[in-house]
Amino acid sequence: MASKAASKRLSKEFVAMQKEPPPFVWAAPDEKDILTWYFIVRGPPDSPYAGGEYLGCIMFPSEYPFKPPGIKMITPSGRFQPDRKICFSMSDFHPGSWNPAWSVATILTGLLSFMLADEITTGSVTTTDADKRAYAARSHAWNLAHKRFRDMFPDYCTEQLKDLPNMAQKERGIPPAPPVALPATAQPVSPAAPGQAPQPPATRAQQPNGVVPAAAGPAAPVPGAGETGWMDAWRKVLWEKWRWGALIILAVVVSRLSG
Repeated sequence: MASKAASKRLSKEFVAMQKEPPPFVWAAPDEKDILTWYFIVRGPPDSPYAGGEYLGCIMFPSEYPFKPPGIKMITPSGRFQPDRKICFSMSDFHPGSWNPAWSVATILTGLLSFMLADEITTGSVTTTDADKRAYAARSHAWNLAHKRFRDMFPDYCTEQLKDLPNMAQKERGIPPAPPVALPATAQPVSPAAPGQAPQPPATRAQQPNGVVPAAAGPAAPVPGAGETGWMDAWRKVLWEKWRWGALIILAVVVSRLSG
C-alpha cells in the first residue's frame, strides 16, 4: 500500500505528465494501485526502433520518492528481455545512486536514453539493428493483442500507430503547422456599386497558387447590359403614363360631346 507521501507525490506527477509529457513517452498509473504505472515508449525516427511502440511497467515502492522503483519492458524490443527488471542507474538495482528529486518523467527519459545505447546489463539482450527494426515493425500488433495494453491505453488501440502527445517536434526542429485560412465564402465581400459585380475577397496574388475562387451568386453583367435595361424600364414607364393619359383625355371629350 502506498504511503501518504508516495500517493501525494505520484498524484502530482500524473498531473505533470498530462501537462508536459516528455518526448516519445507516455505513462499512467493503474486505477487500482497508484504504485504501479504503465508506460508507452515510441522509437525515435533516427534510431533502429523507429516506428516501434513499447509497453512497460514501473513498480514504485511504498517509500517512494525516497527509494527507487523497479522497471521492466513488456513488449519485445530487441534491447530488453520482455517482462524482466532492467538494471540501470534509476532503478532499484542502484538505490545508492537514486535521487528523490527524480520523477516519472525523469525515469522514462533516462530509460529511453539507456535503450538507445548499447550497454549490456541485467535485463538487456544483444541483437542487430535489423533485428530491432523487425521487432519495431511487429510491436504495435503485439501490443494490440496484450490485455494490459488494451486496458491501460484504449485510445492507442487503433489500426494505425497513433502519435503520443509529445513526439519531440520541437526538439527535432519541425515547425508548427501553419494556420488554416478561412474559405473564400467566409471572407468579407467588398460592397459593389450599382450595376457592378461584387468584388472578390482577395486578388489573384493573395490566393494559393494564384487561383482566384469563382464568386458565388449571379454572373457579372455584360458590358452595356445595365444601360440597355435602364432604358427599357424607362420606356415602359413612359408608355404606361401615356396610355393612361390618353384614356383620360378620351373620356373627357366623350363626356362633353354627350352633354
